[in-house]
Amino acid sequence: QVLSLPIVVIVHGNQDNNAKATVLWDNAFSEIDRVPFVVAERVPWEKMCDTLNLKFMAEVQTTKGLLKDHYFFLAQKIFNDHSARPEDFQSRSVSWAQFNKEILPGRGFTFWQWFDGVLDLTKRCLKSYWSDRLIIGFISKQYVCKLLSTEPDGTFLLRFSDSEIGGVTIAHVIRGKDGSSQVENIQPFSAKDLSIRSLGDRIRDLGQLRNLYPNIPKDQAFGSHYNKEQTGKD
Repeated sequence: QVLSLPIVVIVHGNQDNNAKATVLWDNAFSEIDRVPFVVAERVPWEKMCDTLNLKFMAEVQTTKGLLKDHYFFLAQKIFNDHSARPEDFQSRSVSWAQFNKEILPGRGFTFWQWFDGVLDLTKRCLKSYWSDRLIIGFISKQYVCKLLSTEPDGTFLLRFSDSEIGGVTIAHVIRGKDGSSQVENIQPFSAKDLSIRSLGDRIRDLGQLRNLYPNIPKDQAFGSHYNKEQTGKD
């Protein structure tokens, strides 16, 4: 006899997401010499960060992993705590329920369902943009407003949608004649949207977008991702 890697049997495609969560948790956090099926209910947040990073890099096939700011955003999301500082999360532990049982506040999905959607979108449509560090991705809408509110008109950045699974949105500054600023978030693009027209071409189409945050002209940042348009095509 031999102990295999974890296996989950499913009978329908809609169980795939939960199955992946079970396999990931078991692979990452079970002890090698454990009793079969016994795995910790809670794990240190730092261990979870390592696991999410390894999973992201392996799934997307990129050498550019998650950064400290990304972990801070993910911690705020999974613990539903927006008042803590980054160091406050280091001593916390996260439960299986927080990872893949409890619905995120105001949403219809769990933390893992959301993260897995980001993985799938990035792997299918955004790998080169992520690898070129053109997508901040893991950042809250509130923090985006703070970053962009003092920037010139047309400054923008890319973040993963909070409200939809597997969506990427563009946040950009509109500055009025009186100097007041407003940050707008464009309706998120799904993998289906980006298969019809790529993210680079959509950014080129939108005249109100000028500089990628902090101050890189959009053609310089995304020029290598533009498709050469055929003349005469609308």
